[in-house]
Amino acid sequence: MKHFDDFNPIAVAVWFLCAAGIAMFSMNPIILTASLIGAVLFLLIKNKNKNRSLYLLTLMFFLAMTALNPLFNHNGGTVLFIMNDLPVTLEALIYGAFASLMIVSVIYHFRNFSDIMTEDKLLYIFGGLSPGLSLVLSMALRYIPLMTRQIKKTENSQRALGLYKDDNIIDKIRGRLSIFGIIVTWSLENGIITADSMTARGYGTGKRSRYSLFRWRKWDILLVILTAVLFSLTVFGLQGTSSEYYPYFKLPELTAKNLTAYISYGILLLIPIFIEIKEAIKWKCLKSEI
Repeated sequence: MKHFDDFNPIAVAVWFLCAAGIAMFSMNPIILTASLIGAVLFLLIKNKNKNRSLYLLTLMFFLAMTALNPLFNHNGGTVLFIMNDLPVTLEALIYGAFASLMIVSVIYHFRNFSDIMTEDKLLYIFGGLSPGLSLVLSMALRYIPLMTRQIKKTENSQRALGLYKDDNIIDKIRGRLSIFGIIVTWSLENGIITADSMTARGYGTGKRSRYSLFRWRKWDILLVILTAVLFSLTVFGLQGTSSEYYPYFKLPELTAKNLTAYISYGILLLIPIFIEIKEAIKWKCLKSEI
């Protein structure tokens, strides 16, 4: 067994696609709550307390979205109070809460995705699908840190020459515009040099080969199969079951079908958490034997 981010990138991407996809296309309160809990637990296990600002921002976003929906949506039978001759209803408040819950849970899923899926893993995935797309993606990912460093270099050079001033807002804007023009010129020149270099090395003249460090193993295949089975059971169990928000909020009746969906989705969300906890326990046991 290994950490979840040590699995094959395609297997990990399939899991994220299924876990986040169900939350994105469902307004079932139980599914959305489970999605948020699973994503937050996984983030806490992987990053400990390194994301306090993210928790605060998502909490503020959740509260703002929940409060704003009743101000624009006045459907619902339970009126809490009247504002500007318009009713503020409990059902609109509940709908806003679960709609924002869906967005927040997806944000956390993609936050976990960005932590695990590094540049080389993304290139491995897209390289097999489209070499051209892989090339564009690799160049874009390369230019982001490269451009950041170049901006700092240019700004330091401008300061050393006395050409960059930030005494007031006008001078600061002028300085930024000057740096922007220099960076655009540098980017165009660098792009031409890169294109000439690729042409000189014979890019596109023959069959393209690629090298990858990632290999398929039995655990990767097992993860894909288990993810596909749990995803299918969840989708099947959610068919024909929907929550009623208007005119009155009502949870879907608990049946064997949707209970299967809840359990399947819960197990799906627990897969990476179980893997990380098992690996942490194994590591502590090995340390205690030293």
